[in-house]
Amino acid sequence: MVILGNAAGSANRVLRRGLWGLMLVLSVVIYGSHAPLLTLCKVDGTIPFSSTSVVVLVELTKLVFSLVFLLTWDRKLLGVAVSWHHVAPFALSALLYAANNNLVVHMQLFMDPSTYQVLSNLKIVSTALLYSLFLHQRLSVRRWLALFLLVAAGVSYSCGGLQDPGSPSMMQLHITLVGLLLISVYCLISGLSAVYTEAILKTQALPLSLQNLFLYFFGVLLNLIGYFWSSTEGGFLEGFSSWALVIVVSQAVNGLIMSVVMKHSTNITRLFVISCSILVNALLSVTLFNLQLTLLFFVAVSCIGLAVHLYYGVT
Repeated sequence: MVILGNAAGSANRVLRRGLWGLMLVLSVVIYGSHAPLLTLCKVDGTIPFSSTSVVVLVELTKLVFSLVFLLTWDRKLLGVAVSWHHVAPFALSALLYAANNNLVVHMQLFMDPSTYQVLSNLKIVSTALLYSLFLHQRLSVRRWLALFLLVAAGVSYSCGGLQDPGSPSMMQLHITLVGLLLISVYCLISGLSAVYTEAILKTQALPLSLQNLFLYFFGVLLNLIGYFWSSTEGGFLEGFSSWALVIVVSQAVNGLIMSVVMKHSTNITRLFVISCSILVNALLSVTLFNLQLTLLFFVAVSCIGLAVHLYYGVT
């Protein structure tokens, strides 16, 4: 009986690890496919739908999924006592995420997209600093080196990991002083929102589906306010296509996966997932848009491989 119990426990651990790995791989694929999917949505070189509409729909989809999970798997916990002390912290979390989403749009006025892609990699450092500071997780020198390698990988890939055969190979970056200020605020809020959300999810003794319900309720509410505040002519779903629907569903699924990661792992895992998505982005870009890989792509891949080895593989 003891042997059978040990065997069953071992099988369950293997199954959990397999599901965890599958979930992370799916997240890598979703992160990596986001930019190519946006490109497929373009009509005459521009995205025909409102980005705020997409954000609202993503938050609403996550809210619906969370409610379904709660009713399906955690129904016995529906009667648990919940006070405003449990709910209120998620309002700030949703506000930080909403502020960051809006910053991404406004920053484009003060820098070109290439500069944003390069400098946004600094959020890896800001997230790690805040993670270490607020969650009291001391990172060794080796692990800091691994995280800086992730930054180097992101910068290398953004600076020219992919190249259009018909375009000039030299990248020119442009940013204003206001743009530098905004990118600094963006990296700070990005790290703060992630670390703050992780802290809430881990300190509350509530099921994740219920926590997600609180978070995405405020997410829908705040982003709806943002939509009506900045609403332009045209309908809510104007310009939507089947590719846009794929974006909404995939981003919703990825948001739910990241909540699991922050609840049961760390934001550092999330950073590695985002960095590894470079591989998927490159594969899709080469396959769909006939872009070419450059030496910088292989530099980025080498940096990611070494970072994974330093952070997880060396004892």
